[in-house]
Amino acid sequence: MFAAFFLPGFFEMIIISSIVLIGVVPFWMICSKAGFPGWISLLILFPMLNIGLLFFLAFAEWPALQQRSNQDTA
Repeated sequence: MFAAFFLPGFFEMIIISSIVLIGVVPFWMICSKAGFPGWISLLILFPMLNIGLLFFLAFAEWPALQQRSNQDTA
């Protein structure tokens, strides 16, 4: 009887899925354009890992920029 009380309803599922889409999709594009695998954007769904992902993207050497600089020098 209590299990049905904790199950999310239709509107809660819409809200949760929209938050996931609003959060994950832009980070997936950022990670892909930076040259990292897109799946690491799923880390924003976990507390504390999302902050780690932001710091990683801010301070890591982006493979896409390294490839671009290698093409410019060649």
